[in-house]
Amino acid sequence: MTANSPADAGNIDNPEVHSLDGRELSASLTVNDLEKSFTWYCYVLGFAVDEKYEREGKLVAVSLRAGSARIVLGQDDGAKGFDRVKGEGFSLRITTDQDIDDLANRIKERGGVLASEPADVYGARTFRLLDPDGFRLVISSVR
Repeated sequence: MTANSPADAGNIDNPEVHSLDGRELSASLTVNDLEKSFTWYCYVLGFAVDEKYEREGKLVAVSLRAGSARIVLGQDDGAKGFDRVKGEGFSLRITTDQDIDDLANRIKERGGVLASEPADVYGARTFRLLDPDGFRLVISSVR
């Protein structure tokens, strides 16, 4: 069996298999209502605008940042149907040095609804929430 075989890929002790050296992970989310999602990420969560993308004078995407976390929101064009489910099967985790309980309270004060209240999970303080399209976000303290 070679170091690059699928069976060996899960072997954490094999440095030949683990060649990716990621520095940052950004997410790109296709949303049903760009203005609504844009407002939610900026007002409720506290993201800032990096860049707006327009086509023929119409906003089609926006790049947002919160510290080193990056999210691009793109308007769904309906080509695959507007009724398709978004956000199923995964979650986005954002880690922070901020006080988790204080952050959760500020999000609730701005109209955000938590899917789970802050709790200690695997050595980190964590809470969960859903964005307007059902994308799951996990906000946690640095371990």
